Amino acid sequence: MGSIVHLQGVDIAQGDNLLLQGVNFDLLPGEFFYLVGRVGSGKSSFISTLIGQLPLRNGEGSVCGYNLARLRPSDIPYLRRNIGVVFQDFKLLSDRNIERNLYFVLRATGWNNKAAIRERIELVLSLVDMQHKAYKMPNQISGGEQQRVAIARALLNDPPLILADEPTGNLDPSTSDGIMQILRSLVERKKAVIMATHNYGIVRRIPTRVCRCADGAMKEITLQELSALHED
Repeated sequence: MGSIVHLQGVDIAQGDNLLLQGVNFDLLPGEFFYLVGRVGSGKSSFISTLIGQLPLRNGEGSVCGYNLARLRPSDIPYLRRNIGVVFQDFKLLSDRNIERNLYFVLRATGWNNKAAIRERIELVLSLVDMQHKAYKMPNQISGGEQQRVAIARALLNDPPLILADEPTGNLDPSTSDGIMQILRSLVERKKAVIMATHNYGIVRRIPTRVCRCADGAMKEITLQELSALHED
C-alpha cells in the first residue's frame, strides 16, 4: 500500500524564512497524525506545502500521487480535489444555506448531474449528523455545527487525504471532542488525516501518533515526550 504523503529531505519555507529543514514524513491510508508545535513553528506552512500553496524546497515530495517538485500551476486544482481541508474559521459562504454551500463546491469541481449532487450532499451531511439542518443558513447554526459542515464539505469529492488546520481552535472543549470523534472516525473509511493543533489537551484525551515542529525540525514524538512539554 503506497504512501498518501511522502516527504524526504524537504525544507519548508515562507519566502526567505526557513521554518523546517530536512523533513522526512510518510502517511499511509487510514493513518491519523497530530502535528503539534508553537505558533510560528511551521505547522501551517507544512500544510500549505502539501496543497501546493508553497513550493517544495529541496528534497523529494509526493502527495496523492502528485510530485511536488514537478507540480505545475495547472496541476494544483487537480491535486486539491484529492485533499479535503478543514480550517479553524469554517470558511462557509454566508449568503447561502448549508446545502447550497456544498452544491457550490461540487459544481465548481465538475459535478453536473443534479441527482448525483443531491445524493452526495445527503451522504456527507449524514456522516457528520447534519442532514436535518441542510436548509439552515450558517449564522443559524452553532460553531460546532458549522465545523461539522466544514468537514462534510471536505469529504465531498471523497479525497484520500484530510488536512485539518486547528479545527477545534474556536470551539469549547465538549464541542471539540465531538469534532475529534468525527475526524478520528474517518480512518475507518481509509482516509489519511493530518491535524495541526496547539491544543495538547485534545492530543492527550484522544491519542494517536504525533509529529512535533520545533527548532527548525519536524519529528515524531511519543505521548510520554509530549506530556513533558509545556508549550502554548
